[in-house]
Amino acid sequence: MRKAALAGSLVILIPFLAISQVLEPVKWSFKTEQTGPGEATLLLIAKVDKGWHLYSQDIPDGGPRPTVFTFNPGEGYSLVGNVTEPKGVEEYDPNFEMNLKFFSGTVFFKQKIKLLASKPFSVTGTLEFMCCDDKRCLPPTDVDFSFHLPGASGTVGELKAKPETAPPSTQPDTGLTVKAEPATEIQVRSPEEVMPNPETKSESLWVFFIIALLAGFAGALTPCVYPMIPMTVTFFMSSSRSKMGARLNAIFYGLSIIVIYTVIGLLVTVLFGSDSIKNVSSHWITNLVFFLLFTAFAASFFGLFEIVLPASLTDKSDKQVDKGGLLGTFFMALTLVLVSFSCTAPFIGGILVEASSGSILKPTVGMFGFSLAFALPFTILAFFPTWLGKLPKSGGWLNSVKVVLGFVILALGMKYLLVPNQALGLGITRDFYIVIWIVLAVLLGLYLLGKIKFSHDSDLQHIGVFRLFLIIASFSFAVYLFPGLFGAPLNAVSAYMPTESSFSLVDLITQNQGAGSAQAQPSTLCDVPKHAGQFKFPYGLQGYFDYEQGLACAKKMNKPVFIDFTGHGCVNCKVMERTVWSDPEVLKRLRENFILIALYVDDRSDLPASEWITSKVDGKVKNTIGKKNVDFEISRFNVNAQPYYVLLDTAGNLLTEPRAFDRSIEGFIGFLDNGVENFHKNQHP
Repeated sequence: MRKAALAGSLVILIPFLAISQVLEPVKWSFKTEQTGPGEATLLLIAKVDKGWHLYSQDIPDGGPRPTVFTFNPGEGYSLVGNVTEPKGVEEYDPNFEMNLKFFSGTVFFKQKIKLLASKPFSVTGTLEFMCCDDKRCLPPTDVDFSFHLPGASGTVGELKAKPETAPPSTQPDTGLTVKAEPATEIQVRSPEEVMPNPETKSESLWVFFIIALLAGFAGALTPCVYPMIPMTVTFFMSSSRSKMGARLNAIFYGLSIIVIYTVIGLLVTVLFGSDSIKNVSSHWITNLVFFLLFTAFAASFFGLFEIVLPASLTDKSDKQVDKGGLLGTFFMALTLVLVSFSCTAPFIGGILVEASSGSILKPTVGMFGFSLAFALPFTILAFFPTWLGKLPKSGGWLNSVKVVLGFVILALGMKYLLVPNQALGLGITRDFYIVIWIVLAVLLGLYLLGKIKFSHDSDLQHIGVFRLFLIIASFSFAVYLFPGLFGAPLNAVSAYMPTESSFSLVDLITQNQGAGSAQAQPSTLCDVPKHAGQFKFPYGLQGYFDYEQGLACAKKMNKPVFIDFTGHGCVNCKVMERTVWSDPEVLKRLRENFILIALYVDDRSDLPASEWITSKVDGKVKNTIGKKNVDFEISRFNVNAQPYYVLLDTAGNLLTEPRAFDRSIEGFIGFLDNGVENFHKNQHP
């Protein structure tokens, strides 16, 4: 029987050994370059494997760990300024509710120094970095560096951090050996010459283009634009000598609209620059302005006021129409753009605001998509004028379109409160967003039913099929949002709201026994967890944050162990908690079938001396919670990535193949059930 059990254990372990590996996606090398008399520049060069990214030095508190450079004091030199870094890529991360800057490919960090000693000397220090790909994050890693310089009288151009004088550095956090590659293998270029090479975001540009296209069609259905369509097409047909002439005028008219709007997008990038736009758009003040702007747009669509351009602009453009020819057609298009501004401003503003956090192409792509859809009705109907008779007649429904868009704009504008909320600590929770959205969805449904009327609305005689579908969608969205008040993940909109909640149904269940009972539910744990004040499980789950304590409880309660290797700055850990752990079936199994242990690999909290360990991996003392947990993950499972989930029996033996990042809920449930099944098999062979 023991042989069979041993064979079964080996079968379980074989695939685990196949996938276990200590990852080293970032390799560092060091070199110097001459920048002037008595000055040198230290180059700290990171080569990041494809698909991975390295975080910037400039990461706000509460996000992943930034890259940090620490130079040891020395008499032979003085630092000139701070370490500089390339432009990188900056994107909003909904998991941390902030903009995060990162790098990929070959990254050059530069530190200028002033040479003070005439004799050779060394510059030493330590750098710390954290990196992630789309599935894993690695814990913070320390790398020692050393530059050897001949002094102010030496030849700076020959300086280099030689491999023999800068041996591979074993990082104390994890025991990983981070290789310092020979400097001569790298052709040194300035950071300005080396563009970061993350994978292209063409898919996001296409999505943005489609959204802008839909916004263009919506803009064409507003009261400022829709009545102009038959009037403009009729004008082309009556003023042209032939159908071909009318069609050519319509084509030029449509192209003129596209050119005007696209030029606006180009001007935004040229005048401000993509980097300036990104920097401004990431600031809490700017985001607060964006929120107020969207609120003003919504108020305008509700009929409180109209956003109009100075009448002089419209008059000047309209006078040029009389010149006729292609020039007259162009100014006719310009007049439409100016006259319709009160209806199109929210769309244009929204597109440019959204583009501010993207690539340099986004403003142009967005305005092109909007203008293409905006211009199509004028051009197509000139080719098929008989379709004019089939168009719905202008009426009160056009104002309804504006009002519906006002509700949508008001809801979308809530997104821009995220950054001020994080930066100022406003304390706006997820529940606040959900309540606002539920109210807006219900009000929209009531408006479409005719139960609410605005000043410019006509009486609703009947409900059409399309309006009925909108009513169903509106109330359905409100119903979808409601469980979010009690902890439901709401994956479809989770990226547009804060992560913190005031309460959840899971918490209420775990704190109370029976329906309507106020008696607190006793803890399912054996004792008070260590570090309980520093860490917590999501969704009201209970568990431990120390391996030995958790394993002891598992033995006492005769339950399998679920270990979650995680981190404060682990993006993908948060994604798994949001999308997989939140599933009711997963939560049920985690709560009832296991003793949970969460081991944070990036926590800097000091341990009491009695809990220090000397690593068998690198021989160094591990004196913080994070260092100890990483050393355990590497020494025991030969893995240093997070998230990483392990199921053990009460003796600490593997029950099934560990699991990494995988958003399959069915797969995660199977992983948990397989572990429980093997646990009971080993208990009763």
